[in-house]
Amino acid sequence: MDEIAGVLAAVLSAVFGGSAIGATRYLAGAADPLAIGSLRFGVGVLLLAPIAAFGRAPWPARRDWPAVVGLGLQFFALFPLLFNASLIYTTAARGALALSTLPLLTMAVGAALGVEALTWRKTVGVLIAMAGVAFALVSGLGQAPAGAWRGDCLMGLGALCMALYNVWSRPFIRRSGPIPFTVVAMGVGAAALIALGCARGSFAALPTFGFSQWTAALYLGAPGGALMFFLWAYALKHTTPTRVGVSITVNPVTASLVGALLLSEPLRPSLVAGIVTVFAGIALATRPDAAAKPEMAPRPSG
Repeated sequence: MDEIAGVLAAVLSAVFGGSAIGATRYLAGAADPLAIGSLRFGVGVLLLAPIAAFGRAPWPARRDWPAVVGLGLQFFALFPLLFNASLIYTTAARGALALSTLPLLTMAVGAALGVEALTWRKTVGVLIAMAGVAFALVSGLGQAPAGAWRGDCLMGLGALCMALYNVWSRPFIRRSGPIPFTVVAMGVGAAALIALGCARGSFAALPTFGFSQWTAALYLGAPGGALMFFLWAYALKHTTPTRVGVSITVNPVTASLVGALLLSEPLRPSLVAGIVTVFAGIALATRPDAAAKPEMAPRPSG
């Protein structure tokens, strides 16, 4: 039951993540990546901190704080910088497609660190889900702005950061609660982004925001920040990194819908077939293995 709950939480998190890509793309022309990341995670921390403070779940232990701080800087500072910067150069659909390499990267990292054994079912399921993403979006990939490859590469680096976070963070989330862990890690990342943003004058554009920009920013902070990353941490606590990672293939589908609605990016009938293929791949990859090997706790570096 915990496995099913974890997979469902990961899929729902990916849905919010896909819509967040569209919202980020919308804000990319009005603010720089540091300001966008600061707004997203600053609002997210403000919403989650009271829940963590009055909840019963334990906070990360003192011995875990160095690792949790490092994970926070990696996932909530470096990753959003790469994520937001990539969407300056490429479309929401292309950016989400690059991010959908996450399941393969997570599988590779998990296997390399001895955390999660590779199986044919998982591998084939991940490849089917990624094929569904490509099929859903391929018709619009040619209609990209000049220099879109820069955004694709930045998003690929962001996917690698996320894959490492998926594997390294799991034992720390299990020892504390998903919300307290997320508050600490996200708070560290938000503080780093705000400090950098102040030093670079990244918040000068905020007074020029209109209603639509502030609505997009609040969406990024609430469902696209606090709720999304709580669900992701919950999923990592209850199921394996690869099963969480494969859910990211839902992300491009949601991003393409938001991109079409808000940004007039192209949307083709192939999306429906792609959605079916994506969920078929997720169903295959997340089926329990008959002879699964016990997981070993990963050892974060640094």
